[in-house]
Amino acid sequence: MDSGALTVLTKSQRIVFGLVVLILVDMISVSLSKLTKQIYNEETLEKPFFCTYVKASMFTCYLLGFLCWHPWRDAFCARPNNYDFLDSEPEEDHADEAVSGKLSTPIFVPVKLAERDSLDKSSGTESDDSSLRYVRFSKVAEVRHLSEVEAADALLARLSYQASMRAGEIAKRATLKLPVEQVAKIALIFCLLWFAANYTYQVSLLKTQAGLVNLLSSTSSFFTLLLASIYPSSTADKFTISKLAAVILSILGVLLLSLSDIKQEANIPTGAVLGLVSAVFYAAYLVFLKRTVPNGNRIDIPMFFGFVGLFNLLLMWPLFVFLHITKIETFEWPNREQLTLLLLNGLLGTVVSEALWLWCGAFESLKVQLGCFLTSSLMATVATSMAIPIAFVADAILKHLDYSPLFYLGTIFMILGFLLVTAYTHFEKWDPVASALRCAYAKACRRTMSLRSGASGVACEQRESLMTSNTDSD
Repeated sequence: MDSGALTVLTKSQRIVFGLVVLILVDMISVSLSKLTKQIYNEETLEKPFFCTYVKASMFTCYLLGFLCWHPWRDAFCARPNNYDFLDSEPEEDHADEAVSGKLSTPIFVPVKLAERDSLDKSSGTESDDSSLRYVRFSKVAEVRHLSEVEAADALLARLSYQASMRAGEIAKRATLKLPVEQVAKIALIFCLLWFAANYTYQVSLLKTQAGLVNLLSSTSSFFTLLLASIYPSSTADKFTISKLAAVILSILGVLLLSLSDIKQEANIPTGAVLGLVSAVFYAAYLVFLKRTVPNGNRIDIPMFFGFVGLFNLLLMWPLFVFLHITKIETFEWPNREQLTLLLLNGLLGTVVSEALWLWCGAFESLKVQLGCFLTSSLMATVATSMAIPIAFVADAILKHLDYSPLFYLGTIFMILGFLLVTAYTHFEKWDPVASALRCAYAKACRRTMSLRSGASGVACEQRESLMTSNTDSD
């Protein structure tokens, strides 16, 4: 679906559509998690840097769009439009100079003989002495061409009103797009954040328990809420107590789901720290990208990821040498089965799902009619945690497994937190938790004041009774 099709959707429809796409991403993630386990366990490919590097490099397949998608080629070869303001009464000399400046250098082509003969015959005149005189024309014609920009403007001027409006809308949409050079610069910055987030996550899976990694990865929603409130890109990023409560509810649900997989350890494992670092990188990657490009209609997501893959391919390979020399990760080429599973996982689990996830979460446009507003960055990060209960439900259906009541309670908490974040994304100014806290605080203040007034009244009565008793004794 292109941006033009999304413009006809209302805000509620775009959020629902984004919700469906996010759930689709979670289902892809769950279906491919078995491949990841098989790669690390059965195929014994414990090479997190190599796996991350291969998956990131596969993003370069998006750059094939320059070969088969003509808008990308036009954007790459296009030059900025030069618009001139016309004076109300331009001088003829300057007007001629301006027109000649927009034309190409003259090209002289020979005139066809038949045309020249007809011109010569039609231009004959008779004098008083009946002698014929002819005007001799040049045998070559001077030809000049308008530039492509001027020719396009001239074509628009000759179109009908409806056709010119449609063409102008298409041209306006094209001018809103960031140039290819700017997209490449943005990808150069954010490819480092993406690679760091994925690499630390892969290492944490090897260093510690999967349940603990899932729990710590779910905290990316909290860091997203925090960073988005500090560096907001739209009104939807405003911090509210209700959003915080929904995020805490979702994290609590992940905790309940992961209790059976988490084993107590005496010391904090290294993988836990790396999992937390990965969550921070994911949140920073999404929030700062959305702040850099607030409107999704200004950037092509596939082109962006294509450059991310290209820069990862070109910049990260020296780390192979460093990791191999330091024995942190010795380089070994995988066998055929390992490489097949890795490429399949990278194609579907990274290239496709990552683009869908970013498309839904990173961009929104409330004030621009052109664009691909779907959800918010917070909703996208909370949706990633929904892959955990989906995976458990899939195992329960396929393997006929039974789970404890804590599993069902945690699932309810996660679904409830996800639905609340969705509601707060739609109703940006709705903060029921803060309203309830203010009401409770006001009632507590009134009760305190009433207690204080009652206590002061009792004290006054006691003082009056003492004064009366003293007077009677006198």
